[in-house]
Amino acid sequence: MGTKINEELLNNAIEKIGDKKGVFSAVLCVESGDNRVSWTGAAGDMQQDSQYFIASVTKLYVTTVVMCLIEEGRIELDDKISKYLPEELMEGLHVLKGVDYSNDITVKHLISNTSGIPDYFFHKQPDGKTSASELLNGKDGSWHLEKTIKLVKELSPNFVPGKKGKAKYSDTNYQLLGRIIETITGKEIGEVFQKYIFDELDLKHTYAYKDSTDTKPVPFYYKSNKLWLPNYLVSVTPEGGIVTTAEEAMIFLKGFFRGHFFPKENIEDLKKWNLILPPPSLFFFGIGLEKLFIPRIVSPFKPITEILGFWGQTGSFAWYNPDTDLYFTGTTNQINGAGHSAALKAILKIIKSKL
Repeated sequence: MGTKINEELLNNAIEKIGDKKGVFSAVLCVESGDNRVSWTGAAGDMQQDSQYFIASVTKLYVTTVVMCLIEEGRIELDDKISKYLPEELMEGLHVLKGVDYSNDITVKHLISNTSGIPDYFFHKQPDGKTSASELLNGKDGSWHLEKTIKLVKELSPNFVPGKKGKAKYSDTNYQLLGRIIETITGKEIGEVFQKYIFDELDLKHTYAYKDSTDTKPVPFYYKSNKLWLPNYLVSVTPEGGIVTTAEEAMIFLKGFFRGHFFPKENIEDLKKWNLILPPPSLFFFGIGLEKLFIPRIVSPFKPITEILGFWGQTGSFAWYNPDTDLYFTGTTNQINGAGHSAALKAILKIIKSKL
């Protein structure tokens, strides 16, 4: 295909995302491993270089740090988390049907969402409400680790840590991982990201959000409501607090999959998949890595074998398709799932076009 057709296809892709009901701003960056394809487009209230909250795509940056610390011999996946966390956090952290499993939880359980620890964000509390519902209604508030763990200890765990075939998405796991990383390095998680990733890749427009008066990142939406939750985002750095641009997220994504931070072959060790079924779509969760569920019907004659990376709750994404050696980063800034489906549709169309 010639460049002209590529441009037309890609421009059409971002237009379609921008036209989706509920998507008020979007950006899409597409690159090939050999840099033959390198394109960024924006729609709505965003420019190509707009900074945005990457939400849970932050967890892929956490995976990177953990893999770096493993390389340095400072942590192992099989380490018990009690080795790094104080007694007041550990006590009664995971009590299921009267049995205390708190001291059985490992780093691997946290990073693979197989700990069984409830998600403070979406888990129903005794009054039937969730933390998510308050935030989605625009009620901003801090959710630092101590507050999160206090709530989680009042909730019933999902399953015994490491139970075969069981996984449940839980932001709590990554808050705990953040604290473990801080304990090991003696630095705040934002500084750790800066040292291991942002400075390493010379990223000038990427940072951990820590000033609640900072209005540089574009806002995201829940349905038609614009949400601005600075106090919340300041408090949840390891689970979703990074701000970046699509092009700098691309530099990171390529670095992750091409062996910049740890041996490339170690990616295979992360592919221990469990199917996770929250809205908006089906996907698999491995060790700090996600894989999209692609039904055969999407590409019946040439199956798409793998799309690896991460979704963010705000419609942010970072995905890599080894079949075509194509990388995708960006956001749709919409929490209700409409943006996720629009982005996925565009990604699949681009992959199938073979650019």
